[in-house]
Amino acid sequence: MSYTLLIDGEQRTYDTPMKLLDLLPEQDKKKYYAARVDRRVRPLTYEINEDAIVTWLDLSDRQACQFYENSLRYLICMAFYRLYPKAKIRLSYNVSRSIFLEILDKSIQVNMNLVEEIRAKMEEIVKEDYPLVLKRCSKEEITEIYKEEGYDDKVQILPYRPEEICHYHECDGYKNYMYGQLVPSTGYISKWQMRLYLPGILFQYPRYETKGEIPPFQDAPTFGKVLKEMHNWGRIAGADSIAGINKHIDQDGSIDFINMCEARHNKMFVELGDQIEENIDNIRLICIAGPSSSGKTTFANRLRTELLSRGIRPIRISIDDYYLPRSLAPKDEHGEPDLESIYALDIDLFNKNMADLISGLEVELPKFDFMLGKRVKGRKLRVAIDEPIIIEGIHALNEKLTNLIPKHQKFKIYIAPQAQINIDNHNPLSLTDLRLLRRIIRDNRTRNASAIDTIKMWPSVRMGEFKWIYDTQEGANYVFNSLLSYEISAMKKYAIPLLNNVDRNSEFYPMVERLIRTYKFFEQIDDKFIPCNSLMREFIGGSCYEGE
Repeated sequence: MSYTLLIDGEQRTYDTPMKLLDLLPEQDKKKYYAARVDRRVRPLTYEINEDAIVTWLDLSDRQACQFYENSLRYLICMAFYRLYPKAKIRLSYNVSRSIFLEILDKSIQVNMNLVEEIRAKMEEIVKEDYPLVLKRCSKEEITEIYKEEGYDDKVQILPYRPEEICHYHECDGYKNYMYGQLVPSTGYISKWQMRLYLPGILFQYPRYETKGEIPPFQDAPTFGKVLKEMHNWGRIAGADSIAGINKHIDQDGSIDFINMCEARHNKMFVELGDQIEENIDNIRLICIAGPSSSGKTTFANRLRTELLSRGIRPIRISIDDYYLPRSLAPKDEHGEPDLESIYALDIDLFNKNMADLISGLEVELPKFDFMLGKRVKGRKLRVAIDEPIIIEGIHALNEKLTNLIPKHQKFKIYIAPQAQINIDNHNPLSLTDLRLLRRIIRDNRTRNASAIDTIKMWPSVRMGEFKWIYDTQEGANYVFNSLLSYEISAMKKYAIPLLNNVDRNSEFYPMVERLIRTYKFFEQIDDKFIPCNSLMREFIGGSCYEGE
């Protein structure tokens, strides 16, 4: 039976199944990396045999970029395997939105010679344009393949895989799997930059946020230090992989694992309290910022308690009360009010109010009425010399918001979950997906929003983060890693039903499928043992701070 495809406004009729790749003119085959078939993003190797609308996707598309990043990790692993077949490597996410290659075999010296050696092998593989072929097999067969290749880390995760059918990619005899779709062949993976970044190597790649270009490298030593600390803690605690986390739960029980992770947060609050107390004679403003779903609200409450225990009496002021009326807010590229912009706030009024309070004056604070869409009169406030002001929000670290306050009077805190957890050595968990999962659960609980409702608005949230938050993190006095290594195991019972409710024909299903594919491996734990003041409670509910 024939079928009709609408491609670039042109109707084409076919009588036999066609791969998407074969529908492209020869000169365009390396120009696109995926295609949207009706509402679903598909790899170019996808075979089509029914009526559909086909749209080609380049690297300005988020999901096409995900295919590319999966493929680049495959290329890195393949090149290293060709050079050092017995050595083991670990890939993770690192500064400047890059992939970090760690050589686990300490007999291999990491230097510029190694960088050039890997670069040459990768370029050789790209030039050869080997096909990347997806293959199916049983769990028993993939276990034998992984054992033969020395992938003990991949073998360890297989008992937690519920399906009996498995997949792997084969390329010129090399076998590996990246838990996601790849491009058709190695010739597509030509855009990347690598640099020595001791003790490993960094790989930058095109990002959809920069319209498919590789963004300029921006070192972030503070952020990098936190990632390294998390990696070291995870390795020592046996919580740097899903298999390790599951082992904790299976052997030690969830109570010990929850308390171990919470103890790490408690230690960080003590460290933070010590730093603030040591300089409390100067600190008048404590600024807390971080991307969406970092746990800022609970963190601010926990910090306030920590400071109260030291005789310090902080006052909290909401930046949200300084929003301009929606009619005065700047517009985004779609002509809608851009509430992520710092210019959606009354910067001058906020600066004046903070300066007046610190000077000892009584100030009538505004209160933003979200029902009316404008500010109304709020409380009157005067703060004492021993009452530092806590402000919390995505712009709290931006100097524009507090430029009337001397820098030595401000203590800046950046908070975000900095995960360093891998499915296996070649497949790190996304730093962003974890926050998305938190937000899906919280939005459903507090706003009755579906998973799709949250996923739809996530790109605009991410764009706001790139524009307004990440550039300010390096100015922080303290970076608080809000990750709790047990949290995915605790969120699983809430998240999986919400994700499973998404229609498979939805244009967002590939993202949902990726989340399910990743988080299905985690053992589920009972959240009744999670303390009521845990940052996790901000998302799953049951927080002692709710309603305050």
